[in-house]
Amino acid sequence: MRVIAAFFTLLCLTIGLNAHADDKLPPVVMELIKVSEHVYYVQGAPGAATQNHGFISNAAVIVTDEGVILFDTLGTPALAQLFLQKLKKVTDKPVKKVIVSHYHADHIYGLQVFKDLGAEIIAPAGAEEYLNSENAETLLASRRSDLAPWVNADTRLVKPDRYVDGNEEITLGGVTLKLIFNGKAHSDGDQSVLVEPDGVLLIGDLIFEGRVPFVGDANTKIWLERLKDMAQGKLTAMVPGHGPMSKKPQEVIKTTVQYIEFLRETMGKAVEDMTPFDEAYAATDWGDFIHLPAFEEANRRNAYQVYLSLEQEGMQ
Repeated sequence: MRVIAAFFTLLCLTIGLNAHADDKLPPVVMELIKVSEHVYYVQGAPGAATQNHGFISNAAVIVTDEGVILFDTLGTPALAQLFLQKLKKVTDKPVKKVIVSHYHADHIYGLQVFKDLGAEIIAPAGAEEYLNSENAETLLASRRSDLAPWVNADTRLVKPDRYVDGNEEITLGGVTLKLIFNGKAHSDGDQSVLVEPDGVLLIGDLIFEGRVPFVGDANTKIWLERLKDMAQGKLTAMVPGHGPMSKKPQEVIKTTVQYIEFLRETMGKAVEDMTPFDEAYAATDWGDFIHLPAFEEANRRNAYQVYLSLEQEGMQ
């Protein structure tokens, strides 16, 4: 039954059917973009998680002579199948490993496709907090409704084969990857990957290129520290968790650093002065960021989360 369901979802993607007859969503367009000698990626569209058949995040590929390593697997099994089709056009090598940047739904529901092919799943420590939470099952149930048939009864949460709780190196086919453990930054557990021979950084959701980041329940203090460390490296390109890759990684990192620093500075002063959040938010000049996509949808929520987290930091 699982094979039949997977075939059906892939067929729907291929012929461009929408999830429901009255949907106005376009068919999924996915292009495998070459970044460097060994690295390719696919870029999701901007928008909410339930738009574009769930194709809103990025996933990357590292191709070596001995096999393929993936970085994230997209937000539905059907998208992962389409991703695999694209990959087969550039290499006939098997997928050996999948490195998960973090356990958020738009990056992990494609995992089962590659797990079933025998790939090793590697996740950052802390991801187990999400996997063991009630929210993980609740969100999956919600996506089965909101993203049917792309997420359906056969879609399952895939636990990693192992967790990484520090920096380490992986070498496959002569290509060395540096796994950078970011800890609880954007999520309960985050990691990035530096493809060393190419100087390409796969940074995950520590960067949302071209839009206001989603802060959620992030630890912005650690997030900032990690970004500043990465900005010191000699990089030729960076692939974010959302948005286009950049050939000027330091500039992109700087923009996100400035945004998070501004949130912490303004909301930190409000907390210190015991100014109510609504008053502090209304009094803040957001002019440097108001032009960014998703500002209206994300900024107030981001500011409130930082306000609350800084209250907690002050109590420690």
